[in-house]
Amino acid sequence: MLAEASATTISVKEQPKDFFASAKIAKEGAGVAKAARKQLEDRMGESVVSPQNARQIAQKKKHKLS
Repeated sequence: MLAEASATTISVKEQPKDFFASAKIAKEGAGVAKAARKQLEDRMGESVVSPQNARQIAQKKKHKLS
């Protein structure tokens, strides 16, 4: 999500003219997300990446509350 939001924001500001410019912006957005993830992991001292998808995580939380 953060990569897409970052790339969209950069794209709106820079107005890429062709595919290659858009691809460069997409990579920049991914870099922003990667840096944010790395900073969070360093601060928390653990990985924030999970092999589960959002639906599986939501189901676990739902069952836990029941």
